[in-house]
Amino acid sequence: MDEIEHAAFNVAFAKLAEGYSEGAYEGRRFGLTVRRSSDGRRNSLFARELGGTDIVSFNLYRVPSDKSLLKPCEMSAEKVLAFVLNFRPDS
Repeated sequence: MDEIEHAAFNVAFAKLAEGYSEGAYEGRRFGLTVRRSSDGRRNSLFARELGGTDIVSFNLYRVPSDKSLLKPCEMSAEKVLAFVLNFRPDS
């Protein structure tokens, strides 16, 4: 992930509400759960397509050097990036 993608990803991820929410990605409905540790260093997202089979799941670790370590769960980082950047939560 280059710096521009990294910055855009961080902004988009920060906008996602903690806990459970629903919204749309690529015209499909998803339910997702976002968890953040109290210090903000450990973060996770798990999303499941409602009425479908697709999932998106990752852990995100913030390290002291102001860098982030993205750990997708059995999928590509590109899929995670696209989902976070393009997911539209319900209002």
